[in-house]
Parts: sequence; structure tokens; C-alpha cells
Amino acid sequence: MKLGFIGLGVMGRPMALNLMKHGHEMAVYARRAESAAPVVSAGARLVGSPREVAASADVIFTMVTTSSDVEKVAVGDDGIISGARPGCVLVDMETIAPAVARSVAVRLAEKGIDMLDAPVSGGPSGAEQATLSIMAGGKAAVFERVKPLFECLGKTIVHMGDSGAGQTTKACNQLALLVCAQGAAEALALARASGIDPAKVREVLMAGVAASRVLDLFGQRMVSRDFAAGIETRLYHKDLDIVLELAHGLGQAVPAGAVVMQHINAMIGRGDGASDLSALIKIIEAMSMRDDPGGREPVPIS
Repeated sequence: MKLGFIGLGVMGRPMALNLMKHGHEMAVYARRAESAAPVVSAGARLVGSPREVAASADVIFTMVTTSSDVEKVAVGDDGIISGARPGCVLVDMETIAPAVARSVAVRLAEKGIDMLDAPVSGGPSGAEQATLSIMAGGKAAVFERVKPLFECLGKTIVHMGDSGAGQTTKACNQLALLVCAQGAAEALALARASGIDPAKVREVLMAGVAASRVLDLFGQRMVSRDFAAGIETRLYHKDLDIVLELAHGLGQAVPAGAVVMQHINAMIGRGDGASDLSALIKIIEAMSMRDDPGGREPVPIS
């Protein structure tokens, strides 16, 4: 197929390359030409705008950052909407607000362009190894049409429902991930404060009911103090903002999510916005009450 890809960062670049490995033609656009260089070297054609990507593609993938980025790329000036033919499909794969996904889909539908909101889980390693989990919202027939392309990118591929359902599912995923990361950070910080080797504690937890992919991946980084970013914490802040806005609109309480948001705000305030989420443990450690004899208020120990 003739494909397009917009957004060639840490996730988008390996995804585009995996699609190309299956013989699909690829036109790409990136705000920074150096981001596109590895894909262009593999045979992709670099063009100057989202409109030009859409003009030659049957299916266009986007993996940008924010809701406003998607609106600009899809329906803004020189966007996909001005270049795509009727029957073309936009597959939007980053994490944005479900309401924005639905509104963009409506705008595109007015021009005969279909859209799937299909965010992913699995991180950079999943993107590289084509083992992503893909949760898609949109028309079932469009999903079936695009599914062979999804199979170039991931292993778990599920149609969640109508437009916006993919992004709603991703919001649930991010809530569960971040709350689990908070639990891992608290458990490992408690172990360290108790004089027990956090690495051994993690080893035991991974063999029992407390085991999780979050404890496996982020817990290992917490233990080894490896805070180099896989995905920068500032992006989880964006995701959790979407979660809280969605929950507020539905009147659904997410108390643990609200606590994690406070701690991610603290991480960014301390200069850890570009660090890995595993740096969350530093915030927990800094809230130690060991220096306060009354145990009334957390006292930073950093």
C-alpha cells in the first residue's frame, strides 16, 4: 500500500520502519529533518507538509505529541484534510483526549476521509520489536481494512468501539500504569528505608501476586537508579491530565490518579521532567518522615 507517516520520534520512527519492512511505500513528514533521516535512508520519501503526505497515501499514520498537534496536522492549514482523497484513512496513534479524537474524525468525515484513533502501549522497545498493543476506535469496517497494517506493528490488536474508544482505553491504560508505578516506588522506598536490599525485594515481588510489567521494567530502573528516559515523565503528565479531565467530565473518582499527578508535578518542578518515570521513587524518598520526631509532616531528606 501507499502509506504516509507523520511524527518520527522515539515511537514513530521504528513504527514507520516496521511498516516499510513489509514492502509498503512510505511518504514522511517531520518538523525536524534529522528525525526523518533513518527512515529516508531506508527508502521513504521526505515531503514538506502533512498535506503532501496525504496526497500520495491510502493510509496516513500520525504519532505526534499533543491534542493540539493532532488538530494542526489533521485539519489545520496545509493539513491532511487538504490533501487526502475521499476513502483515505488517518490512523492517529499517540495519546490525546478522546473528545479531540472524535471532533477530528467528524471534520475529516465531512471530506470523505475515515479515521481510527489507535493509541499504543509497549513503549520504545515494543515499537522497535513490533510487539505493541493497539487499541482502536472507529468504524469496524475501517478497522478491518487497516488491521493488516496494525499486524506489522503489534501483537495485541483490539477494536474497542466507535470513534474515541481507542483513546478512552489508552487513558485507562495510563491510569493503571501510573498508579502501579506509584505502588512500586513506595514499596521499594519502604524496603530501602527498612535496611533491606530493594533489588531482593523486587525479586521476591516479581515471583508473587504483586508481579507486574510495571514492577519488572520501572522497578528495575528504580533499583538500579537508572533514570535515563525511555519515555520522558513530562509526557506522562500530559497523559494523566487527559485521564483526570475525562474522569471529571464523567463524575468518576480517580483518587490514586490525583495523588500520582501531584507527584509528577513535583518531579517536573524538581527538574526531572525529562527523566524516566522510574525517577518517581526520588519523590517518595524525599517525603520521608524519619527526620520528624512527631511524624506529623513529610520532611524532605534530599
